[in-house]
Amino acid sequence: MPHLTFRGIDKKALIENSKTLVDELTVLVGCDRTWFTIEHRETEFIFDGNIIPGFTFVDMAWFDRGQEVQDKVAIAITDFCKKFNNGKDTTVVFHLLKENTYYENGAHF
Repeated sequence: MPHLTFRGIDKKALIENSKTLVDELTVLVGCDRTWFTIEHRETEFIFDGNIIPGFTFVDMAWFDRGQEVQDKVAIAITDFCKKFNNGKDTTVVFHLLKENTYYENGAHF
């Protein structure tokens, strides 16, 4: 944890540059790099009966680290994505987890 899920970005680019992203986020978030997970989901955007070019969408599930850190992380993720998505709109959504509802191997944090 933190868990990042990416949609609407090239999978190969994400894989090849994931180390750089985690290196930057590790500093901003202040946690061990092994705590990060990155997932890529294939997706298609549909509008008015057609498949259309979409935008990049990133979900970030994590424990609250305050607005200042969250803002910096959002900018870092957006800047990272814009390098590989031809400048398309990028949305980052944070999902706040609570320590007492997050279990790892049967024990909560």
